[in-house]
Order: sequence, then structure tokens, then C-alpha cells
Amino acid sequence: MADGRIAQVQKGEDLLFLTDEQLRQGIEAMFFAYRGFTADPDRILGEMAYGRAHHRAIHFINRAPGTTVNNLLTILGVTKQSLNRVLRTLIADGLVESCVGTADKRERHLYLTDTGHELEARLSDAQRARMRAAYREAGPEAVAGFRKVLEAMMDPDMRRCYLRLRDSAG
Repeated sequence: MADGRIAQVQKGEDLLFLTDEQLRQGIEAMFFAYRGFTADPDRILGEMAYGRAHHRAIHFINRAPGTTVNNLLTILGVTKQSLNRVLRTLIADGLVESCVGTADKRERHLYLTDTGHELEARLSDAQRARMRAAYREAGPEAVAGFRKVLEAMMDPDMRRCYLRLRDSAG
């Protein structure tokens, strides 16, 4: 058992000195994994003539009901014009409701409607199933390591935003 632990530590230390080829393989794995991760939602969204921007908006409105347009702009990192185009469609199609702020009438607070919640559930269920299967196959140590790698790749501002969302979920 001790020899196995030593081998794991040595293997972990070897990862600190990755070759360019190993890094390239990791980059390619992320590209292909992202294609798989988005494939099911893309099919669902395609039926409605929506794209990934719609999915991201629906996801984060669901995660933080009542979020403001400005907060969503920060999270998504898109232009106001781009987000407004997406929100207009989602509101017109009855998936998102926009309410004027009570403290500041200039703010618009966003909520999913029942139909929006149904679509969000379909999209998330597909991604959760894929993530659950991958996590189960990889095991708990790999899951923890993967999360650490993802967090380390985030820009500091986005990491803070991610941690706030994660921590608010309890």
C-alpha cells in the first residue's frame, strides 16, 4: 500500500513538469469534452432556434433569480447589445420575465417563468447526466482535481464570481 502511495505522489510530481505535447493533448481533450458537454443542449436549443448565449442566460438567471441585467452582463462577459438581443427573444417567447427594480427603477431584475424553468431543467438534466457519468467513471479524487484545475484556469474576477455562486448554493 505504501508503494502505491509513493507511486501516486511521484506521478503527481511528474504532472508539474508537463511537456508541450502533454499540454497540447490536454487542450484538445478540453475542446472535445466541450463539444460533448454542449451537444445535448445544442440539440434542444436548435429545436427552438436558440443558441448557447440563450442557454448561458437561462442557466445564470436560474442560478440567481432576480439577478440584474448588469450582473448578468458581468457574469457572461458579453456586450449589452448582445445580451439585450438574447433577453428580448427569451422575454418575447415567455421564458424570462423582466421586472423593474423597487430600489432603483433603472434596474431590471430577471426571473425564469414556468416555461423557462422547464427548458432550463431539460438543458441541465442533459448536462448533469453527462457530468455524473464522467465523474462516476473518473472517481472522487479525479473530480476534486478536475475542479481545482478548472478553478486555477479562471481569471481572478471570474473565479470570485464563480465562488460566490457556488457558495450561495449552500
